[in-house]
Amino acid sequence: MRIIVVSEGESLDSYVADDFGHAPCFLLVDSDTLDYSVIVNEFMDSEQGAGMAVARAIASLKVDAVITGGIGMHGVQILREAGIDVSSDEEGTAEECIRDYMRRVERRRKFENQPSE
Repeated sequence: MRIIVVSEGESLDSYVADDFGHAPCFLLVDSDTLDYSVIVNEFMDSEQGAGMAVARAIASLKVDAVITGGIGMHGVQILREAGIDVSSDEEGTAEECIRDYMRRVERRRKFENQPSE
């Protein structure tokens, strides 16, 4: 899976940012290998509309999910319309949150693949 982690810093040890639109950077992570690249948030200092601008930029990256501490309803809507899963209210380091998210995804897949009685 390709995951964007809204981050306070440029490593997997950085904490997940609380503010989606004004976070300093984003980590584009391969969930299988934890290889990642850093994307600097060019909208970080915008006074208005940062969240929507960031959501549109992320939607163009063809990712599967976004992990963030907080996000507004317009950002969520843009991402979900692009088919991107949004996991908000996340706390901890980027790596911890990715591992937790992947555990939840696997659990959901197992549940969805169980035969109904």
